[in-house]
Amino acid sequence: MRRRTASPRAAILALACLLSAGATVGAQDARMEAAEKDVEPKDFGRRLAAAAEDRVGKGVVYDGAYRRIGYPMGDVPADRGVCTDVVIRAYRALGVDLQQLVHEDMRRAFHRYPKAWGLKRPDANIDHRRVLNLEVFLSRVGARLAESDDAADYRPGDLVTYRLDGGPPHIAVVADRVGPSGRPMIAHNIGSGPQVEDSLFDYRIIGRYRYHPGEPLSSAGR
Repeated sequence: MRRRTASPRAAILALACLLSAGATVGAQDARMEAAEKDVEPKDFGRRLAAAAEDRVGKGVVYDGAYRRIGYPMGDVPADRGVCTDVVIRAYRALGVDLQQLVHEDMRRAFHRYPKAWGLKRPDANIDHRRVLNLEVFLSRVGARLAESDDAADYRPGDLVTYRLDGGPPHIAVVADRVGPSGRPMIAHNIGSGPQVEDSLFDYRIIGRYRYHPGEPLSSAGR
């Protein structure tokens, strides 16, 4: 029997099909890769969480001493800081200056802010570095969320304020990691420099906030 061989036309069509299939798969891979690259830049919360986590290992000594700093974008020495500085520096990494935002709002509505320090006017050197002021500011911009003891409600980049034993206020950023407890971890500086720890519910929670820039001041907060 004579063995039949494929015609040149059939061979060309088969090759075209293979090339077409390869191109389709390649295009799908390219689209998937592009989509994966687009996820993080569009998710402000995850970017904020990453910026807060990046503060770990910077050799920062816990130091809340009053210092005169520049304005706007002023900062204490890079090797110094407290819990609020983790938040401030994370936002600045994303181009958001809480120093200026808090100062401008305090100039508009100083009477809405705590008087715990006996000040008669805003002080751009320190106001944004105080947890109590950040709580007021975040509430006024409509960033406050409902209280929750459900870990699933806490997203990367959320801000959580606490009262530690004895009453001192504290603030942390929800990290983009899950700890051994199964709950989101937090990035904060509670005395030993910036750390990422599995301690979301270890302290008394006072407020939960999700602040992405561009949100208008809440009319209810004025």
